[in-house]
Amino acid sequence: MRRGPVTPQGGARSQRRRWAVIVVLLIALTDLPVLAQQRRDDPIQSERRKLEQTQKQLREEREKAADARRRETSLLAELEKIDHRLADKQRDVARLDGRVQRVQAEIQGLRAEIRKLETSRGGQQDALARRLRTIYKIHNQGAALPLILAEDAVRRAAVIRQLGSLAALDARLIREYRLTSDHLADRKGREEARQHELAALGAEAKREQAEVDVEAGRRRVLLARVRDERAYHERMVGELTEASRRLEAFMRDLQAKQRRLAKIPPPRAPKDTPSVGFGELRGRLPWPANGRVLTAFGPQVHPRFGTKTFRNGVDIEASEGTDVAAVYAGHVVYTGWFKGYGNLIILDHGHEYYTLYAHVAEILVKEGEDVRHAQRIGTVGDTGSLAGPRLYFEVRYQGKPQDPEHWLRQRS
Repeated sequence: MRRGPVTPQGGARSQRRRWAVIVVLLIALTDLPVLAQQRRDDPIQSERRKLEQTQKQLREEREKAADARRRETSLLAELEKIDHRLADKQRDVARLDGRVQRVQAEIQGLRAEIRKLETSRGGQQDALARRLRTIYKIHNQGAALPLILAEDAVRRAAVIRQLGSLAALDARLIREYRLTSDHLADRKGREEARQHELAALGAEAKREQAEVDVEAGRRRVLLARVRDERAYHERMVGELTEASRRLEAFMRDLQAKQRRLAKIPPPRAPKDTPSVGFGELRGRLPWPANGRVLTAFGPQVHPRFGTKTFRNGVDIEASEGTDVAAVYAGHVVYTGWFKGYGNLIILDHGHEYYTLYAHVAEILVKEGEDVRHAQRIGTVGDTGSLAGPRLYFEVRYQGKPQDPEHWLRQRS
């Protein structure tokens, strides 16, 4: 079969198709190494994506942990809040108890007045009854009228004057009776009002005492956790150690301030304690509170958890409310709450000697006061304490803690 002649248009189209096929083949051949490289890179990309995902999760977990730490309440801070609330509630209860006692005393006074007024009114009633009986008898007998109508003017005038005096006496007795009755009604009304006030105060005192019991229960739960759970115990030990460091820094600042006020240059090198003033009484100082030493000065190891701490002072066993006395005359340089120590009193005894009294319930001195030897400066409590009422006592020289038992007199 003979083919027809090829037109120029048909030849051009065929040529373009061939070039298109060639271009496609060239592109395919060019992309082969890229595709091969992508296939080789797939595991790397996959691992890289896994790593990025892991890093993202790690960042999220770290953020969560940081947020948890931010939200986690310090045990000492929590204990401090509870102690403050407990102290406030106890003061409210004491205030209400004082008001109850005053109202009760007022009620007793009103009752005594009421008894006295009732006795007085009873006597007045008897006197008025006798007067009425007498007047009734005179009226029935008709004895008064002839005397008034008597022809003797002098006698008639005397009778009238006498009757006027009797009438004035009767009027006075009636006024006194009414006044006594009014006083009696007033006292009874006041007694009733005080009884209502007493009942309201009693109910309020019960509510406040219930809140005291709630706060005390929270405190017991927290302290039980500290004693029974290692994590809580170790957290508390860490916070107490930090509180001790804060007290050290506070004492250094306080000592520097006292030196500036006294214009005393700082010591250039450690030296033995001087035997002047306070230093003369080493081993002979009186005890700040009656009681035995529960926790001694120096390193301590917890018998259950094995945690190690260092005590810069001693815990003296004493019941709540026991007097706390200054062991030597001095100047009050600090009173107030200190985290980890509760209510704290610091005395400056001169020559860079200081004594510290902690866990105090009631502070009876003010900053800037001078105190005498053995003066009552507070009462024993359990503010900031982990183990109930006790007195924490420190002796410091040049800011360094000393063993208090070396300074206190020995007991037989």
